[in-house]
Parts: sequence; structure tokens; C-alpha cells
Amino acid sequence: MKILEILKGVDLVIADIQVNLGNQKHNNPTLCVKKGDKIIPLSTPDGRPILMREENSIKIDKD
Repeated sequence: MKILEILKGVDLVIADIQVNLGNQKHNNPTLCVKKGDKIIPLSTPDGRPILMREENSIKIDKD
């Protein structure tokens, strides 16, 4: 294994993410990458790893 690049402009964060599973809502702390005003989860709600892709991003709500 080797490091190809260190990504700049991103932060590693733990976000409490809420998901709808059927008619129930569940939340769980999830390891994510913060890039600008988007959060990209690094795992699924059940803990399986996923690729860091823009298509998986969640826009941060500013309440």
C-alpha cells in the first residue's frame, strides 16, 4: 500500500447522522469528510465502508 496524495481542503469529522429505515428514524455517529458545505459519509448506516464520492455527499443545513 502507498500514499498517492494528501487531500487538501477537507476535514475528517464525526457527524451524528439520522436516516429513515422504514417508518423509523435512526441516528448514529458516523466518520465523515467535510468538504466546504458538504459532508461525505465514509460508511453506510449499518457500518459498512463506502467510497468517498461527491455523489454520497449531504449538504449541511444552516438553521
